[in-house]
Amino acid sequence: MSKPKSPFTKAQLLPQEEKLEIARRKGELFIGLPKETYFQEKRICLTPDAVTAITANGHKVLIENGAGKEAGFSDKDFSEAGALLTNDTRKVFGCPMILKVEPPTLEELEMINPKTVLISALQLKTREQAYFDVLSKKKITALAFEFIKDEDNSYPAVKALSEIAGTASILIAAEIMVNAENQNGLLFGNISGVPPVEVVVIGAGTVGQFAVRSALGLGANVKVFDSSITKLRKLQTNVGQTLYTSTIQPKNLMKALRRCDVAIGAVRGSNRSPVIVSEDMVANMKRGAVIIDVSVDMGGCFETTDMTSHDKPTRIKHNVIHYGVPNIPARYPKTASISISNIFTPYLLQIAESGGLENAIRDDRGLKNGLYFYRGILTNKAVADWFDMSYSDINLLIF
Repeated sequence: MSKPKSPFTKAQLLPQEEKLEIARRKGELFIGLPKETYFQEKRICLTPDAVTAITANGHKVLIENGAGKEAGFSDKDFSEAGALLTNDTRKVFGCPMILKVEPPTLEELEMINPKTVLISALQLKTREQAYFDVLSKKKITALAFEFIKDEDNSYPAVKALSEIAGTASILIAAEIMVNAENQNGLLFGNISGVPPVEVVVIGAGTVGQFAVRSALGLGANVKVFDSSITKLRKLQTNVGQTLYTSTIQPKNLMKALRRCDVAIGAVRGSNRSPVIVSEDMVANMKRGAVIIDVSVDMGGCFETTDMTSHDKPTRIKHNVIHYGVPNIPARYPKTASISISNIFTPYLLQIAESGGLENAIRDDRGLKNGLYFYRGILTNKAVADWFDMSYSDINLLIF
């Protein structure tokens, strides 16, 4: 009688080493939130609700007095949420982790301790070489929140702020049409017997999509232009209704601009926005028409747009009202702060849960994408190319 065949190999039947799971030790965060000093910047990275979630997990948050005031959050709100407050700016910048909306100035960088973790926007086009020299000298680890990717391979911070900018562009246009000098007195709304407001949106990205949604919601007639058929198709699908879409052809665009009451510029380029609308096109627009150039921070896609401020937001050229304020989300600091805070909070808790930033970066490729300096070493190719600097692959530095 033959022996029954064993389902195991000889090697599998030999005694094996026991593998024990080693629990990762949670890290304790000590986060500093300084007051934003940049012109017209009113946002803050964490709301009191976010601070509550972070401190409830055993972490510390030190906030400079008045840091959330412009965003509608009082010092009392933060104190009751568990944050520590101080008038000493240097003390806040002395925390092991710094959280900011705008990148720190050179003066603020001098207050940061060596080997600090800095999380803020980078705004690459406005940086100078000296900024990176200080990061290198102080061996700082820095993450740019506009480079961080989520599981969909999109940029959550950029997307959230673009949603605000798109929606806001229509609300701002509605205000200007009745309040500005040379205004046309039109109401954004589908009023019986009154022809609807005509809106042209140039650019079918996130800003364009949310501008279209808001304009349609207020009863406007909308025409969308973009050089990408894929983006136009995606926008139409996301909006959920049929609307006029066209590639950027001068003849069609000129015709639409001549008839429109509002034109939204939402086209961005790699280095600067391409000029889509020439001065001649603007000169042929209706008297009192409104241009909102959301791309003004990258040069603008209307040839006639100049950069303006929240205090004096409009200029008139060829009898057309131009709005050229950069950083539109800062006009709505509370909404923008809540939106940014919703993105930051899970990442901060993830960093702590992983036992520190290094472990979190190993586990999360999207978070790793946001890293541009690691212990004083440049790790981002885009920054290296822009400033002609050498860089190291982060995968070679973190094993």
